[in-house]
Amino acid sequence: MATASTMITLAPTGAETVKADAPALPVTLEELVETAKAVQAAGAALIHVHIRDEKYEPTLDLGRLKETVAALREETDLIVQLSTGGAVTDPYEDRLRVLDALPDSCSLTCGTVNFGHDVFMNPWPFMVELYQKTQELEVVPEFELFDLGHIATLHRLLDEYGLPYGGKIHCDLVMGVPGGMPGDARTLVAAVQALPEGASWSATGIGRTTLPVMLAALSVGGHLRVGMEDTLTYAKGEPVRDNLQLVERAAKLATLAQRPPMPIEEARAMLAVKERRPGKVGPVHGSRRSGQGP
Repeated sequence: MATASTMITLAPTGAETVKADAPALPVTLEELVETAKAVQAAGAALIHVHIRDEKYEPTLDLGRLKETVAALREETDLIVQLSTGGAVTDPYEDRLRVLDALPDSCSLTCGTVNFGHDVFMNPWPFMVELYQKTQELEVVPEFELFDLGHIATLHRLLDEYGLPYGGKIHCDLVMGVPGGMPGDARTLVAAVQALPEGASWSATGIGRTTLPVMLAALSVGGHLRVGMEDTLTYAKGEPVRDNLQLVERAAKLATLAQRPPMPIEEARAMLAVKERRPGKVGPVHGSRRSGQGP
């Protein structure tokens, strides 16, 4: 489903990188908010959030998540998406509890995948419970797809449990993870052809696949996710300066492709997110369990 503009997602932090190895990594709430304000001005519409504790370690602490969501809504208009993946060691119950922070959107990974030397576990019963909770709490899921088999699982999920809240399907193709699908144009096209009809999608290239995936996605009408969660190298031998640098490059390439950055309100409509910003009223998208099946 190609559009005339490109939704740019920023994934600024992740759960793997150590602050000492990347000083520009935003790990405090203040750093995250400042990053969010800067990238909104540069053309980003959505922020994919992992948070850290006082020792800069990954955490799924619900109080911190709620504080983060509130601060991002207060200081920006970005669509706030919380990761339900966390770190590979996080227990399922903590990952489910993320939704209690009531973000606009959340990630929902459609299957288990080898993740470098680790395994990112997403068994079917957990996926179903997470998906049903997104429907109940009116949170729009972004289906994260690390491999072609994940797309088959996405179809199964939709067939058995109906459409997500709001009735729109949005996916992110995460490419180039060691253990997942490769980050090249041929694989991207195969993945896009297998997506549910009418789905919108973005693509993420991990590490050295960042630019090939970005250019391939733009060429076939997709959206973009960039950020220091996904790459710490801007070019060969050149470390990333900060997250703003990555968003600025994505915005420039999208503009060159004649699909400039998508305004935030257009992105909100495309994803059909529930309006939760203070003092704002938006349309209601469907019922509490929009399109849910048995």
